[in-house]
Amino acid sequence: MLTGQAMAFLSLTWIIYRGLAIPRIAECGLSCSQGFTCRSHMNWNIFSNFCRQPPASMSRSVLETLTLSTAMKCAPRNGCSLLLRVHASLTLHESLRGLEACSMTLDTQEIQCQIVRVSRASRQMQVGQQLQVHFDCFEVSVAQSLYVTLRTVPHFCGVQLDQQYHVEDCRDEDMRRNVPDCFARKLSYWVDRSRKVVLVQVPEAPGGPDYYVRLCFKWFICEDAGALVQVTANSVSQTISLPYSQELPCLCLEGWSATPDAVRTQTCPFEDDTEALWDAIHYDPGSQALSWEPACPVSGHVSLCWRPGPGVHCHELEHSGRPAHGRVQYPLVDTQPQLCLKFSTSLGSWVKCPFEQQRFPAWKMAVQPASSPSHLRITFFSPSPARFQVHLCHGRKMWPPACRPALPAIPLPPASGNLTADPAVAFVDIPGDEACAPDTCIQGRRTDVHFSAPQQLCDLQCTASRRTAD
Repeated sequence: MLTGQAMAFLSLTWIIYRGLAIPRIAECGLSCSQGFTCRSHMNWNIFSNFCRQPPASMSRSVLETLTLSTAMKCAPRNGCSLLLRVHASLTLHESLRGLEACSMTLDTQEIQCQIVRVSRASRQMQVGQQLQVHFDCFEVSVAQSLYVTLRTVPHFCGVQLDQQYHVEDCRDEDMRRNVPDCFARKLSYWVDRSRKVVLVQVPEAPGGPDYYVRLCFKWFICEDAGALVQVTANSVSQTISLPYSQELPCLCLEGWSATPDAVRTQTCPFEDDTEALWDAIHYDPGSQALSWEPACPVSGHVSLCWRPGPGVHCHELEHSGRPAHGRVQYPLVDTQPQLCLKFSTSLGSWVKCPFEQQRFPAWKMAVQPASSPSHLRITFFSPSPARFQVHLCHGRKMWPPACRPALPAIPLPPASGNLTADPAVAFVDIPGDEACAPDTCIQGRRTDVHFSAPQQLCDLQCTASRRTAD
């Protein structure tokens, strides 16, 4: 058996749960304090702002309180509609005949007003007494923002209460279960990646409103990514198929009921599939510009990096870091296979090397004997004219390595004739004992571009007649 403390806890939990539910009403109506006779009617003359000065005997704080809340009016088949409940209190003065409450929707500026009048007999008998009024006939919608004004009848200048109110949205459990505008949250889906379709299960809703369902790209607003499908609500659950072309994190499923001002709900099936974003890389051979433009909003960081070999760490190039919020462009980029783009977000990092394909021209560096026996010649081969420099670096496992000042390469005259291989375009002669020292690398780099990945040769076997950096 449950102990007394456990029973008390469960009772308290149930009371709290019930207290959090939105109150139900059978019909909208009006009630006044005991002893007062009141009646209400809608006021369509909402543009009259004329006020009169209050009598000297009436306090400007005669309006005491204004309290707002939401109520539900439910029908067995049609779900629940929403009403705004207004609770007001005032001290009755002999000059007052009642009060007026107006609700304005902030997005559409639509105004509803109700006047509550106190009977002459009640006014004469209850002067100086507190009048409390409850009325709940203001129709509202999910997630609306309202501006409510309470004034006296007649309207006395400066005697007014104002309050802003936000109607609950579809995150509220009670709203999701009972308000048609929130039924879109009950849509379930699954993705058939082999057919590239999103299959949406529309729940049965006999007598309820129809639904609209679509796929869209979520930027500042959700832009169409396919046809809008209208699903007729009936007593049978339905499955609809929404095709897509690419799995992107901003490709979302959006659904809403076919009612005015319906709240749209969204879910994004591929929100963790960011891989496709990093493929949108473009290189312009004319301007030698490398650019990337995401197909979806991204929050992260992009940089150029140098990857010495497959599967090893890609070292970020200096001054290449950019925020990955939109289009990123790097001018005058070297088309080296080891020059890559690195993308970093909160979900991880990705490296893409667009020049790994053979169709991109790439230069090479080779070690050859120099005219002096004590030197080695570093020769650069390129399919097009280019300028180069060489560094001698130590600490190949460090980044950046410790390098000596650059040695500029000497250009060679253009080669003539029909060549079967890339011609030599520049060279540098360096002392052999320095180049062949332990833990030393020869690092070559283009200097006629803004961003270049180095090539390097390490731990040279100086007896070899030629060594090439691939």
